[in-house]
Amino acid sequence: MGQILTGCAATTHAVRAYIQRLEASNAALSWELGLNAKTIAKWRKRDGVEDAAMGPKATRSTVLSEGRGGVGGRFSPLFIAAAR
Repeated sequence: MGQILTGCAATTHAVRAYIQRLEASNAALSWELGLNAKTIAKWRKRDGVEDAAMGPKATRSTVLSEGRGGVGGRFSPLFIAAAR
């Protein structure tokens, strides 16, 4: 199966490996490949050719716990005062 790129992706795994393999300057590679020199520098300093993970590092639960104000018979003091 081929690699699926997003609309913003500038490089494929093959291009990233090519960048990491060559000894040419960042400016020369950016001109040759039509990429920004910062993109070349970014892929040179990485160990592999896989995309970095984006988004939150730790997943959070979508269920409210007792301490976070879930429905469990607890009312705010303002609500109790207004009901009297």
